[in-house]
Amino acid sequence: MEGKKMAEGDEDLPRDAKIVKSLLKSMGVEDYEPRVIHQFLELWYRYVVDVLTDAQVYSEHAGKAAIDSDDVKLAIQSKVNFSFSQPPPREVLLELARNRNKIPLPKSIAGPGIPLPPEQDTLILPNYQVAIPKKQPAQAVEETEEDDDSADPNSSQEPKTDAPQQHTPQRVSFPLTKRTK
Repeated sequence: MEGKKMAEGDEDLPRDAKIVKSLLKSMGVEDYEPRVIHQFLELWYRYVVDVLTDAQVYSEHAGKAAIDSDDVKLAIQSKVNFSFSQPPPREVLLELARNRNKIPLPKSIAGPGIPLPPEQDTLILPNYQVAIPKKQPAQAVEETEEDDDSADPNSSQEPKTDAPQQHTPQRVSFPLTKRTK
């Protein structure tokens, strides 16, 4: 029954998607997400466009009117040489490993448990901001009240703009230092 469903679903797929699906099946890949086919198609199209663009450049450089198979072969060969590099020989890697392993690791200065970064490098430090209201000294408040009494009684109803506001909070922030035990 599933074979019929798969066959019915294949009829809706484009030819290139059917080819990718058959390639996956021939390699023994049975279980995959449907978007895998689309990702392979995108990779395939991008590779073909890159190869044909390079082949066109080679053809123009040779003074040809059209791209021929030699241009495509040269483009594929340059793509393989450029994209896929061979790792260094095993002997070279072993020599590099011996040289690197001659240098001892630094001694661990951390105590037991998981080593954590210093507190100043973490983002979870407490950061306090304290709002302190500005208060005028008691003597200065009394003097301003006496001055208001001696002034014109009508002017006391108007708000004074020269006097500083008493309830304007002042923000103070400070970094916390590490406590010594």
